[in-house]
Amino acid sequence: MAEATGVSRQWWRQQMGRLRARPAASGPGVPPAPRIAVVTDSAAALPPEWVAENAPGARLWIVPMPVIIGEDVFSDDDAELEAHMSLALAAGAAVRTSRPSPGQFDRVYREIADAGFDAAVSFHISGKLSGTLEAAGLAAGRAPLPVHVVDSGTVGMAQGRGVQAAVAATAAGLPADGVIAAAAEAAAATKVYFYVPSLEQLRRGGRISLASSWVGTMLDIKPLLGIRDGAVVPLEKVRTAAKAVARLEKLAADEIASRTPGQVLVSLHHFGNEDQARAMGEALQSDCPGLGRASLTRLPAVLAAHAGLGVLVVVVADTPAPPLSVLPQVVPPQKGPAH
Repeated sequence: MAEATGVSRQWWRQQMGRLRARPAASGPGVPPAPRIAVVTDSAAALPPEWVAENAPGARLWIVPMPVIIGEDVFSDDDAELEAHMSLALAAGAAVRTSRPSPGQFDRVYREIADAGFDAAVSFHISGKLSGTLEAAGLAAGRAPLPVHVVDSGTVGMAQGRGVQAAVAATAAGLPADGVIAAAAEAAAATKVYFYVPSLEQLRRGGRISLASSWVGTMLDIKPLLGIRDGAVVPLEKVRTAAKAVARLEKLAADEIASRTPGQVLVSLHHFGNEDQARAMGEALQSDCPGLGRASLTRLPAVLAAHAGLGVLVVVVADTPAPPLSVLPQVVPPQKGPAH
């Protein structure tokens, strides 16, 4: 696996300035722009319509993450999974998740090589939330082309914004380090806030480490949570669902107000409560001058398995991406067994 290198602010600005000023050079004696593929996982929660425009075979590959309900294993792209998940969560049945296998990544990386790409940037859910990064790293160590495995440090459309930036960078002809820088910076410029009706699913899955005072009152509070340094962290305790949703909206509105007017993107995720998410999006548009229409996407089942029914997520991001300030964490190559 090729090691990713740091990219300076000056280099990034120069590259983007050149791309805006003129089309990519071509002709005799001019080397073609590298063909870089982007790989991610289904935790990125990308809007289906956007994915359709960047489908496999173009520049983007999405590795589905498994969800286990009882004894049955579903892929996160299974059309029947949402119904099964909703019933299982409502009934309190066991719902678990698993990382994708290294074999899934093996197949994707081979397909990318066979399609004639020069390298791949594999941009994934935070390593503190899933073993997906490790599986990708194992496969990258034996891939037939250079694969750069990058920890997004986040999840949902915060991760998705990084993926979108990476795809845009590949379309602009940037080399792998430029693609990595674009993805890492876009993801780092996001903030994630979310509300879950109950902490039980997160507790069962080991996805949150709570202070003892939170554990002691777990059944009596409606928690507001966030993503910080790649992990789920508690933000506030609220006593009723209505107050929690109102407070979530206020946190999001304050975050939007702190950014450059007219250059903010908002995404909302839901699972089993689409109308509630849509209402919050409309409220934010009304309360925040210059904010465009918020995107609305069902939370991927692999995340809903831990958040539970009724989860409401708000992701606030900048557009265009700010100057580079955060370098990605690159997973070193891991060699699999000899063949």
